[in-house]
Amino acid sequence: MSSGTAVEDSVVQAFQELKTKRTVNTIFYRLSDDLSTIIPDTKGTWTHDELLDKLPKDEPRFVVYDLAFTKVGEGVRNRVTLISWCPEGTKIKQRMVHSSSYDTLKNTLDGIQVYIQATDLSDVEYDELVSRAS
Repeated sequence: MSSGTAVEDSVVQAFQELKTKRTVNTIFYRLSDDLSTIIPDTKGTWTHDELLDKLPKDEPRFVVYDLAFTKVGEGVRNRVTLISWCPEGTKIKQRMVHSSSYDTLKNTLDGIQVYIQATDLSDVEYDELVSRAS
């Protein structure tokens, strides 16, 4: 289902920076205050624990994360992961727009390898992400 939500050009620019330049490993996106547009929120190079600490407790976010992990016999692997974070404390209207905007973002960001929908920190624990990415 498409929400009609727009995606700012800077969303794609930040994503391309992550994919090609590898100057950051995480990008947070959010809905604009009027819920009409997906916009960049923050980006950086963080550990997985730092990423978890930055997830809001009561607001949705889209997170692109360059997940790095070691696979036995194959060495270090990276998977560009899109996380739809919508915790239980999210307001109903935000939840609805966020959920319907997920497909829009998925179709806009070319090169995502793993898709995760999360409502709780247990959904985005490191071992859970690695399991889904393997």
